Amino acid sequence: MSASYRGGEPVAQVVRSGFTESSHRGSVAVTDPAGNLAAAIGDAESPVFPRSSNKPMQALAMLRAGWEPGSEADLAIAAASHRGEPFHLERVRSVLGRAGLGEEHLQCPPDLPGNQDARNAVVALEGPDPKRVYMNCSGKHAGMLAACAAAGWDTATYRDPEHPLQELIAATVEELTGEPVRAVGVDGCGAPVLAVSLHGIARAFARFVEAPEGSPERRVADAMRAHPHLIDGTNGPDQRSMAAVPGLLAKGGAEGFHVVAAPGVGAVAVKIDDGGGRASMPVALRALTTLAGMEIPLAAKPEIDALTWPEVLGGGEPVGRIRTLL
Repeated sequence: MSASYRGGEPVAQVVRSGFTESSHRGSVAVTDPAGNLAAAIGDAESPVFPRSSNKPMQALAMLRAGWEPGSEADLAIAAASHRGEPFHLERVRSVLGRAGLGEEHLQCPPDLPGNQDARNAVVALEGPDPKRVYMNCSGKHAGMLAACAAAGWDTATYRDPEHPLQELIAATVEELTGEPVRAVGVDGCGAPVLAVSLHGIARAFARFVEAPEGSPERRVADAMRAHPHLIDGTNGPDQRSMAAVPGLLAKGGAEGFHVVAAPGVGAVAVKIDDGGGRASMPVALRALTTLAGMEIPLAAKPEIDALTWPEVLGGGEPVGRIRTLL
């Protein structure tokens, strides 16, 4: 087990007009439903930052702190990397309002919505000034604040790694991944990000989808699967894949990270070495079918094929695809 990520192997190519234009290297961990490593490509055991793919575990820790969401949609937004669409903002404000808090308590960076239509509407109505609530991690930050309010913890220092909530999150991550946190960094949103292995986070996602009905782990998974449009946004890869395949759990992260899991099948975690996100979901879904053996329902196959082999455009028309090498 290395102290730092060693890098992976070729996992995808970008083919334009029959010509291989670019390639991506990365690593893949595949577990069985019990979380045992079933297959691996590259470095599945050294620590990496899963970035926002850690959010389901962070949301679980919020429940363990005593937070009771007003709805399962509120729980879903706490595990989301949203795009600032109106239905996302409604849920973030719902979480804050039920806790007696407001947008001024958020400590994520100000931003504009990631969804272009939402961004255009905001700029037309309010001007170009960014707000914290529009930032894609504002749901997680709202959930953290609500958990602090429920537990009676200080809300002004909730991002501090030594805050009781962040210590509970670290303990939850270690429990679900089955390994110690091997580095703590600052995520793009300002909250701590915890380093674990690809095998570890795949094991955690397997535990989410295999958890007994009614358990906190199952609540998080069910909330995400019931409200996939909240997890990234309209036409996002997580939204599209979870809407297409019943039971599938998916969560992407920055710097080329993706994790997918299905009950009775197992889980896949992917890290693309160059940090680019275009290959992470195609590789994850391909590994789930070829290495984990998931069978795609016939009705879902066109959508999953489109996500696994995304088109490359030239002049606005398809001229190639991202080709996975698994």
